[in-house]
Amino acid sequence: MKKLLLCLFVGIVFLHLSCSRDKELSNNVEAQSQVQIRIRNASLLPFEDIEVNTSGGINKFGTVDDNQISDYKTFDFAYPYSFVKLNINGEPYIIQPIDYTGQRKLESGKYTYEIRLDPESNQIFMSLAND
Repeated sequence: MKKLLLCLFVGIVFLHLSCSRDKELSNNVEAQSQVQIRIRNASLLPFEDIEVNTSGGINKFGTVDDNQISDYKTFDFAYPYSFVKLNINGEPYIIQPIDYTGQRKLESGKYTYEIRLDPESNQIFMSLAND
């Protein structure tokens, strides 16, 4: 009887450790499949209330001063361009993609969306840099 209880106990401990290891590996794979994006303000004015929607998630970046870079935010996935909403001097500016047809999702890694204000057209534009 003691041998049976010992085998049962060892089996339960082994099963618990195995499940914990599988969960940890799953979390590592999930983290590696994510995209990290930051914002570079390539303008002479601060950007406020920055919000980025990549279809793989929405993140708020707050304020990024002129010629500064934000911290990275994690997205499940993203495209080379995304929906961006921000304010400059209290005025709203939006980059609105029509769709992502034909676009490939970014591979896992770190990227920078460089956003600049064109003072002549009073519009914002985005470009992508692979970090």
